[in-house]
Amino acid sequence: MSKSNDNQNNERDQYFEERAGTDDARFHVVPYDEEGWAVKTEGEDKPDFTTDSKSDAVKEAKRMAEEAGTMAIIHDEDGKIEEQHNYQS
Repeated sequence: MSKSNDNQNNERDQYFEERAGTDDARFHVVPYDEEGWAVKTEGEDKPDFTTDSKSDAVKEAKRMAEEAGTMAIIHDEDGKIEEQHNYQS
């Protein structure tokens, strides 16, 4: 891994750490296990929700984000951000 990637990973980890357990924590839909999907709260290792269906994970992340007044961030199979849904007031 290059120094640039290490720096990006450190910045990302710091970003998530600062939001973990706060009202700013967002919900991410990410690939999980072999063929599944998970909804994870920023800064948390354990998923809040798991499913075989990406569309089910997206629905749940949107519901959770709307209820919490935060964001749902949807990732593709490679982990890159695909779309974001903002429910902040």
